[in-house]
Amino acid sequence: MYGGFVGAASSLEMWINVGIAFVLLVIKIFAFVSALLYSGESYVAADKLNKATWTLILGIGVLLQVVPIPLSIVNLAMLVAACVYLADVRPALAGLRRR
Repeated sequence: MYGGFVGAASSLEMWINVGIAFVLLVIKIFAFVSALLYSGESYVAADKLNKATWTLILGIGVLLQVVPIPLSIVNLAMLVAACVYLADVRPALAGLRRR
């Protein structure tokens, strides 16, 4: 009796999960590529972690987003790292370019 509705809801849920995973992947890739574009000296001048550390953290985040793992808390931690980079480090580095 409810088979069609449950199947449609399940399909919708799957597409929502795929969409969210795609958005998170785009955020992480954007942060990773952005980290690669700035010079190592910019990170030192902005008094942030060095370029190698940020690219390693963000690269692991991209890799873990692509490879499905059961520990979603790790993906959440990597998302937080990408958001910290985009909200704090990237604006500081961009501010150095404008000077």
